[in-house]
Amino acid sequence: MNAIQRTLSALLLLAPLTACATDRQVIEQANDAHHELEPAVLKDPELAGYLQSMGDRIVGEAKKLSDARFGPKSHFDEDPAWMFSNSQFHFVNSETLNAFTTGGSHMYIYTQLLQQCRSEDELAAVMAHEYAHVYARHVRKGMDRQYVAMGGALAAGVLGYTLADDNKLEVAGLAAVGAGMLGSFLNQGFTRDDEAEADSLGFEFYARAGWDPARFGDFFQAMIDLGYDTTPEMMSDHPTLASRVVAARAAAAKLPADAKSWRKPAVAEGPKFKAMQSRAAQIAKSLPKDQTMETAQTLLNAVGNCLMPTDQPQQIEARTKVEKALGN
Repeated sequence: MNAIQRTLSALLLLAPLTACATDRQVIEQANDAHHELEPAVLKDPELAGYLQSMGDRIVGEAKKLSDARFGPKSHFDEDPAWMFSNSQFHFVNSETLNAFTTGGSHMYIYTQLLQQCRSEDELAAVMAHEYAHVYARHVRKGMDRQYVAMGGALAAGVLGYTLADDNKLEVAGLAAVGAGMLGSFLNQGFTRDDEAEADSLGFEFYARAGWDPARFGDFFQAMIDLGYDTTPEMMSDHPTLASRVVAARAAAAKLPADAKSWRKPAVAEGPKFKAMQSRAAQIAKSLPKDQTMETAQTLLNAVGNCLMPTDQPQQIEARTKVEKALGN
């Protein structure tokens, strides 16, 4: 069975039979997506170990809060134990400023986002936000909203594969992969409420994991300073960056007095963090520019922005490319 057939088989397995997704469907779909995105993952042991050690701190505190029955009702819809046993955080090679999760065990931090972070606090805040989407099962909610789209995209992928001749297998491959990706999370997006909830939950994980609560909103402020907050809230599925900074400061001000005892040293302080950024940039440049990398990066770029009010030009361009491959 070749890669395209394997992808189609997986997508057919995940075709919904009911109106509601299950954790199993989300996890299997996320694993299938990771197979296609993996060429863009930076597999350097030092970088991977660094990011995972940060992620483990976040997940460890989330587990304690879950045991204390903290969080939205959606977190307890099914047994959440799987969320704390195999969470994987990945640096992925992309010039897009973004981070996202497919809702299962995988969280993706784009190398461009890493380069924009001025401290580990900013990186940790983004990671905690992405993990919070998993904790609250936001991807599963999105799948419920997009089942009709998933069915249409799946059919498009199957059609693209069926009609392709030997010279078009490349396009058919993108169509087959894009079918599941678009139907499942590329087009689903998170609602404004989802994003606000992920900020709120993420703040709790971040603060309890030991990073500076006063710094949680710093990344959003940095993006404001770079001019990314010009879209009126009514025209975006996301809260404005300014409102997210205000909410982060308010959350920090409401922490109990003993919150000072939560503080821990950064995994990579100051110069060490800068060294991690330099290492990631160097390794990203050395990765092969082959077809699998191009496909992975196209799919990564086509993901809607999880942090900004609007998508960047390269995201719109990539989504257009995938939709063209699907025949839309």
